[in-house]
Amino acid sequence: MPMIEDVCVKPLRVMCDERGRLMEMLRSDDALFKVFGQTYLTTAYPGVVKAWHYHRKQWDHFVVVIGMMKVVLYDSREGSVTRGMVNEFFMGVHNPILLQIPPLVYHGFKCISDHEAVVINTPTEVYQYDQPDEYRVDPHTDEIPYDWARKDG
Repeated sequence: MPMIEDVCVKPLRVMCDERGRLMEMLRSDDALFKVFGQTYLTTAYPGVVKAWHYHRKQWDHFVVVIGMMKVVLYDSREGSVTRGMVNEFFMGVHNPILLQIPPLVYHGFKCISDHEAVVINTPTEVYQYDQPDEYRVDPHTDEIPYDWARKDG
């Protein structure tokens, strides 16, 4: 799949033994590491779509640690060589990856597991409650060429 410009995917290594498992997500010595802002957890219940939004300054780093999510990106950036491109990523327990999302790229997700899915995000900026770097669009807008419905077949 061709990737949207500046989007990076890091496969995550899971180390297991009889005690459990360990999975590193983002390290300061990773080539894709920029700067630490904060870490937070967000969830979605089965079938719920949380979309669309983008940031002007912030880079996001999503890892799905429980369940499965369909994370979708849309590039509407002026001057981007991938302007108009959509990317889908199926992330979670069956595909442990870190997804780096650049500023100005719309993104959202849908829980595709039969139970609540959990995303850990490590953005490059601290959330500013009085002036959030977050710009939202309706999840079912015609401005973005994407249908959140399940694709059977």
